[in-house]
Amino acid sequence: MRIEVVYALEHMQERISVVIPAGGTVQDALAASGLLPRLPGGQAYRVGVWGKVVTPHARLEDQDRVEIYRPLSADPKTIRRARAAKRNI
Repeated sequence: MRIEVVYALEHMQERISVVIPAGGTVQDALAASGLLPRLPGGQAYRVGVWGKVVTPHARLEDQDRVEIYRPLSADPKTIRRARAAKRNI
């Protein structure tokens, strides 16, 4: 199966195409891409397939896109509350 593994930073994007055997998992695609050891912080990253969060053990289909999600720099709820508070002053 041909799988695309993607990791996006603010100003750049890593896209790697890998080939894994039929019945392969997200974890297999990540290992084949070699991206995880190169990512900053050595943290546990969330992953998804076509925008839907999945576990590393999720099975893939040919032409799937595996996305590695970076940690958020700020909590979106906190940002919205701060913005609303500024408007109400």
